[in-house]
Formats: sequence, C-alpha cells, structure tokens
Amino acid sequence: MDLRRLEVFCKVVELGSFTKAAESVLLSQPTISEHIRTLEELVGEQLVDRLGREVLPTQAGRILYEYARKILALKEEALQALASYRGNLAGTLHLGASTIPGTYVLPRFIGTFKKEHPQVQIRVHIANTANVAEGVLDGRHELGLVGSQWKDRRLHFHQIFSDELVLAVPRDHRWSGRPSVAVEELAQEPFIARHRGSGTRMVAYHYLEKHGLDPRRLKVVAEMGSTEAVRQSIKAGIGVSILSRQAVAEDAAHGLLALVPLQEVVMKRPFFLVKRRGRQPSPLGAAFEAHLKRHNHTQPPSQD
Repeated sequence: MDLRRLEVFCKVVELGSFTKAAESVLLSQPTISEHIRTLEELVGEQLVDRLGREVLPTQAGRILYEYARKILALKEEALQALASYRGNLAGTLHLGASTIPGTYVLPRFIGTFKKEHPQVQIRVHIANTANVAEGVLDGRHELGLVGSQWKDRRLHFHQIFSDELVLAVPRDHRWSGRPSVAVEELAQEPFIARHRGSGTRMVAYHYLEKHGLDPRRLKVVAEMGSTEAVRQSIKAGIGVSILSRQAVAEDAAHGLLALVPLQEVVMKRPFFLVKRRGRQPSPLGAAFEAHLKRHNHTQPPSQD
C-alpha cells in the first residue's frame, strides 16, 4: 500500500474535494482520481462517494482513513527520529490552535523556532477549542493551544500563556484618553460582541457580570464571527468592544483605536498547551514544546 496514495486519500477526505486535494498536494486532479481508483482496487472497496463537487468517505473509507492517519503519523515520527539521530531536526509538526493564540501568539514562536530549525515545517489548524481538543485526541494535532480546559482524563492541559481582555474604542471616541471608565457606563454605548460560543465573549461577559453589569444590558449593535471583524468595526466607528490585548496591541500602538481601562477590573485569561496523555512525543513535538516554554516570558495569570 503506497504511502503517497494514503496521503492523497487522507487529503481528499479532509478537504472533501478532489480539486482542493490536488492543490494541497501539488498534483493534477486526474492524478488524484487515479490514486483513489488504484487504492479502491487494492482494498476491494469503494472508499469515497462523489456527490457533485463534494466528496464524502464511505463506511469503508472512514475505516481506512483512521488507519491511514496513524500510518502517516508513524512514518513522520520515524523520519523525525532519524533526523534527530543525525543531529538535525526536520519533518512536519501539526498543531491545532484556537483563534487568539493561533493568530496572534503562535506566529512569533514559529518564526523563532524556524530560525533555529529551518528544515522543519509547521502546519497550524485554527478552529474552536473543542475541535482543537478533538484533533489532539485523534492524532491530527500533536499539540494544541486553547483558551479553556475541561475534565477529560485523556488530555493534559498546561497553562503556558497569559492574555488580558481590554476595552477598545474608536480613536476619536469621547472615552479616548480618559484614565478609566466605570463598568456601568458600558451599558450606554453601542457594543460589538463576538459570536455566541466565543471564548473571548464568555470570559468578557463573566467579568462584567462579576463586577455588577448584566451582559444582557449591553446595547449590542453587531455580533461578529471573528476578532478581525470586531477590530475593523471598532476602527470604523460602529461601537466599542472587549478584545484580547494581543489582538489590538498593534492598532493601539499606531493610534488606530484607543484602549481605555475599566475601573477596578482586570480581565485575565489563560491559554493552555494541550496534549494527549500517554502519547510519546515526537522529537519535533518535544523540541517545539521546549521552545515555547523557554521563550515565553509571560507570567501566568491569576486564577479568578
């Protein structure tokens, strides 16, 4: 069973498209189709259903996919071990991350890691915390970076980053330049919220409620599906919002929006490195985890 065919098959299943799989693995679409056809002949089962432009795995395809990912992961681990034996770190590391750490934290650590190990490839899949954890459990991601933790004996969470949520307002807003704003005053302003289920929203609303403001009193004028959309909306003057300091630091430094302290409120938010318990780390995964811990100078936040 050719490993390249298994890699192609996995990409077809994961991306749900022959066209997208072809782009991902740098092959033509007819070649992708030929690989799948040959694999189906080899195992004696239809592996995918072609539903117009969408491709879905059959039951046999789902079974093979689970084993194929394990086979490819083991191949990658073997290559990394050999590279480590030769004194060179090489291979591909698969990471999962929720929005804030994946967008605003990980890139700088990946950059410094790549300077030390230029032959390494790092692939980051950004999703919500639940999907990242699922990816760590089923082996799609060796490590994950997420904004919350929960009880699952199969997972190990280690607090590694500290973040803070801050009130951001348009640069010409009347609050800009004020030493602080009372929490109660937020109820008077047009407010831009993250979508329901967002970790940022849940943490922000928790702190507001803790300090006497029922989040239902906020004058929500828009709900946005991404931090980037909220940032742009603040700069466009639509309203104010509470966002990660990591996400708005550059805009604040360039005067594109303003950060205003909330009186007697510090919204700390931890981020966690998540791993599968009992899973032997690859040489590359162990090296990247050590790099994160060595170069992260952020103090852990208090546990409120």
